[in-house]
Amino acid sequence: VCSYCPTHTLRSSDASVNVFLRKIAVAAASRPLVEITQQGETLSIQTSTSVHTTHISFTVGQSFNEATVDGRPCMSFPKWETDRKITCEQTLQKGEGPPTCWTRELTSDRELILVRQYDVDKYLFENTSIYIRYLSRLHREP
Repeated sequence: VCSYCPTHTLRSSDASVNVFLRKIAVAAASRPLVEITQQGETLSIQTSTSVHTTHISFTVGQSFNEATVDGRPCMSFPKWETDRKITCEQTLQKGEGPPTCWTRELTSDRELILVRQYDVDKYLFENTSIYIRYLSRLHREP
């Protein structure tokens, strides 16, 4: 089992959406569960809520297709920044839009920090979500 591959649940997020959308999102998906598995350089990340599940699988250092947070198809290129941090640059496949990227970092406190960034008219917007390690009754800490 790799050190980058635990299951985490959301602790906090600074999502910048309007109040109405935030209330709907909180009611529908207040505690997403993120499960990461790894085989060599290939990672699989599944994010589940009570209403929606997303899954991406990719090999670090190789481009892959996915969608931006707002659903636009893009080509993504993940790379290791450290042994506990992955950065992924996203390039839109069609049309124009702001450059976007995400990073996922596992801290020494075993928190998973997900940062999404996009640049609009020379202004950098950032959304940070912090997930804490989730341990079921059947799981023992290594």
